[in-house]
This record gives sequence, C-alpha cells and structure tokens, in this order.
Amino acid sequence: MADTKFDYKSFLKTVPNRPGSYRMYQDEETVIYVGKARDLKKRLSQYFLKDITPKTKALVKHIHHIEFTVTFSEAEALILENNLIKKYQPRYNILLRDDKSYPYLLLTTHVHPGLYFYRGSRKISGEYFGPYPDVSAARESLKLLQNLFPIRQCTDNVYAHRSRPCLMAQIGKCLAPCVKMTEEEEKNYAHQVEYVRLFLKGQNQRVLDNLREEMERLSSELRFEEAAKIRDQFLTLKRVQESQSVSGDVMTNMDIVALSQAQGIACVHVLFIRQGRIIGTRSYFPKIDSESSDEEILEAFLTQFYLSENRGQLYPEQIILDRQINSSEEICEGIKLFSKKEVKILNDVRSERARYLKLAKTNADASLKAKLSDHTTAQNRINSLEKLLGVKGIEHIECYDISHTQGELTVASCVCFNREGPDLTHYRRFNIQGITPGDDFAAMHQVLTRRFKNPDEGIMPNLIFIDGGKGQLKQAEEVILESFKHFNVKPPLILAVAKGEGRKEGLETLIKAYTHEEFHLNLSDPALQLVLHIRDESHRFAITGHRNRRSKARVTSKLENISGIGPKRRQALLKHLGGIREVERASIDELSKVPGISKELAEVIYDSLHEL
Repeated sequence: MADTKFDYKSFLKTVPNRPGSYRMYQDEETVIYVGKARDLKKRLSQYFLKDITPKTKALVKHIHHIEFTVTFSEAEALILENNLIKKYQPRYNILLRDDKSYPYLLLTTHVHPGLYFYRGSRKISGEYFGPYPDVSAARESLKLLQNLFPIRQCTDNVYAHRSRPCLMAQIGKCLAPCVKMTEEEEKNYAHQVEYVRLFLKGQNQRVLDNLREEMERLSSELRFEEAAKIRDQFLTLKRVQESQSVSGDVMTNMDIVALSQAQGIACVHVLFIRQGRIIGTRSYFPKIDSESSDEEILEAFLTQFYLSENRGQLYPEQIILDRQINSSEEICEGIKLFSKKEVKILNDVRSERARYLKLAKTNADASLKAKLSDHTTAQNRINSLEKLLGVKGIEHIECYDISHTQGELTVASCVCFNREGPDLTHYRRFNIQGITPGDDFAAMHQVLTRRFKNPDEGIMPNLIFIDGGKGQLKQAEEVILESFKHFNVKPPLILAVAKGEGRKEGLETLIKAYTHEEFHLNLSDPALQLVLHIRDESHRFAITGHRNRRSKARVTSKLENISGIGPKRRQALLKHLGGIREVERASIDELSKVPGISKELAEVIYDSLHEL
C-alpha cells in the first residue's frame, strides 16, 4: 500500500460515486495535481492501491489533503479540470505552455472601418476575426487583404487629422476616406469593407460573385475604367483562391494533430486547415514527465488547447489525430459544452486527410529532433557548469545587469534560464530610482533587494550571475545574506562575471561569492558559452529597457520644456494631433487650431520643437 501520512481511508468514506474534479495538495495551499473522474470515489481509491506506478507513488507520498467538486456530468468535470490546471499549474500535471493571447485581425466599427493586426484583450470596438494559430499566419492574411481590398490601414488619430490623401492612396492601396468622398465613393468603400468581412468569414465565392456583378454593372454604364479596376481585383482574388486551395475533397475545417515523443520531451504539431486552405502550422511542447503515455499527452493537450477562452472562431469541425485515444468522445462533449461547437475527433482517415496527417507527423518528428538538439546543447552546458562549480541540480538561473546613460534613467534587467535555455516568462525589468546617478553598486543593491524581498514566494534561483566585478558582487552578497537569514530557504549560489582585459570576449573571470574563488575559462568550454549567453542576454534586455525608457522620457520632455505649455495644453496637443510625432510635424497653422493654443503660442511651440 502507498506510503502516505494522509488518512485516505477516512477521506474515501466521504467521497461520492459521482462525476467531478479533484485537487491534491502538498500543504495547505499548494496544488500538485488536478484530475477528473466519471466516478470520484472509484478513481481516487485507485491512487492508494499497492500496484501503482513510480510516478503515482511519488505523487501520493506528497499528499497533504484532497479536495473535490461534484459536477452534473463528466463533460463539466473535464472543463472544471482544465480551468483548475490553468489556474494552479500543478507540477504533476501535463502542462501546455501556450501563449497568453492569440493574434486576431480587427475590423473597426468606425464610419470608415480600418483593418489591423491585433493581439491582447479585446478593448477596441470592432469585429475580431481569428484567432490565428500564430503571428505569421495573421500578418500574412493581413498583407493579402491589404493588397486585395483598398481600405484604410492608418490609425484613427492619423485619419482624423489628414487633409490630403497619403502615399497608400496614391499607390492605389487605400480609397482615402480621410478626405471628402462623393456618395459613389462612400458606397464603394462600404462595399470593400463588406468584401473584407466576407473574405474573413470564408465566403470567398460570394466576394467573387459580388465583384462580377459590380464589374458588369459598371460596364453596362460605360464606366470602363472603373470596371477594369474591379476586373483586376476579381482576377487577383480568384488566383489567390486557387493557389490557397488544399483539395476539393478537403473543404472541411480541420486541425491535423500529430505527436512525437523522445527523451522526456514531447512535440504536438498542429496543421490548421480552414475552408480548404492551410492557414497555419505550429509545434507545441507540453511539459511532461518520463512516464507520460502518448494517450495522456494527447488528452491533456486537446483539453487545454481547445477548452480555452482565447480560441474564438478557431474551432474546427474535425480534429484528426495520428493515433486513437479512449477519451475522444468525452473531449468532444466537453468542447460542445464549453464552446457550443460540434467537433468530431477522428484517427482512421484516408486519401487527402491521410496525406496531411503524414505531413503533420513529419513536422512533429522534425520539430522534436530540433528541440532535442537544442535541449542536448543546453543540458551539456548546464552539466559543464555544474561540474565546474561542484554542484548538482541547477534548474533555475538568473542574471542581473544595469543600464543607463551617464546615470540617466537607470534600468536593471533580470533574465532567467532553465535547463532548456531562456525562460522568457520570468524575464523582468526594474526602473531604478532614488540613487545617486551612475552609482551601479546602489542600483544593483536596489534591484536585488526588490527581487528577493520575500524568498519564500515564487520560484527561487539555484544560481545568480551578476554582470560586474567585486563591487557589484559585494552588493549581492549583502542582500542575499540579509534576505534569506529569516527564511528556511536555501540561498542561491552567486557568481560575478567580470570582464577581462580590453573587455574582450573569452577573457572573462567568474568570481564566486564569499570565497572570491576565481575561474578562468576559454571559449571552447561549454560552461563559459552558457555564461556568456546568459550575460549577453541580460545586457541586451537591460539596454532595450533603458532605451525605451529614455526615448519615452525625452519625447515627453520636448513639450514639458516649452514655456507656456502645462499638463492640460500638452494633453490637448497630443490628443488633437495624435501624438508627439504629429505635433513635431505640424505647421504653425495646424498647431494654432488646437484648443487653448493661440497663434503666438503655436509659433513658440514650432520654433522650440525645431530647435531641438
């Protein structure tokens, strides 16, 4: 029987034979596993049998208590399980590392709508088309639509303050709604917007039919020049439709899903087909353990991937898998309940579907091979560094750097690496304030104090790199000693990366905290390659943050330094003209039209901006 301090016998007496979701805790607050069951009592009892896997034994050993929620159906349990996995990110679950938001194309609800790439929360009023599987697919579609349909691409601010057509209008890529249009031109613009809407809804044939009717109407009215433009648009769209077609036999909206797994890494490759066109393809690498079966991985992937609030219209009619899973019916029911979409899961397919399934499998194998290559390189570098330092189990590394220009607007960076390479989700920047300008030691002290204020919260690094010499290292020693002395948490190992003679790469010295032991490596050493990669990434991240902050500050200061321009007038200028660049480009007459700006003040603003 499983070795656990948890009184499972008493607990199981309280569990009903009902569908639901359960959460296992390793202490009062930390969830380590989330699951679902058709029968909670039966499923939870299985964890405490004698014949269980090593993974399950390790899980059960850490159980402090279990909580469960009864649901009406297994499909509801599936949805609840997925939501809880996303909320808690339990360490024993298979986790899909997915984007926080998918890209969309946005058609605004303006009197003259524009079409834009959009990513993030849907705060802007308009029609959102997507989500697209990746950024490249969205931008490719946007570029295609901009070439096909001449509706505006400029922002509302730019649109509102133009008095003459822009370059896009001059080259025929926009109908220039920013200037006064005739009734016929307004009607044409509305038609182009509707064509975009239909195209994005997959109704290409309707667009072609409408264009053909419009072309014939203009020809009958002897407006041959206008008819010729519609003809060119019609032929271009027809060629696009033909070139994008997958097959006449495959007009169903489908996601083709293939799995490849090796050496503790899994790759799930998805081929997205909509209206007979491949709109994107992407490889996902869910977090798994060595004991995860193919079916477990696919089930976890499908659940987390399709039961997502961000999916919008990305649901297919069919999900085609490269292998059979027992939970396909259950997942389909969950998707229907969650999204009101009817989805079928298939695996035994033929003809064109089989051909594209083979393509997805080939891509999955290739992506996994590339990932393993990178993973092996990263592992070798980590192993080499562990050997050099005489430690084991380095899982999380952080590196800190300081960037400023003559002490101005100091920014500190924190970049994170794990055994697979850069961990972008944990990158952070810190705006440093309240120190003597140019005091790198004080800046380093401040960023580390802020970062390690509560060492018992969040992920703590095993190893810290400090970009600098003994002065910066001293600050790190003081902060880490002070921060960790009141907590039962092992402090990280600290190394300074001091630049060598002439700041030449490969001559760096690694200085160990407290002992000040020095390590001198050459560029062929994998450990030094890793250190330089981390250091350079931290340097890049710090410089980028500083430049962004400096640029923003200097732009704002251009107006702040002009006599007679207070916060209200500055805000009026920016709001009326659409931004600092537009203010800089504006003539004296344009400046004087801003509420609160006289002709004389406009001249002062113009002269001041053009002196800078």
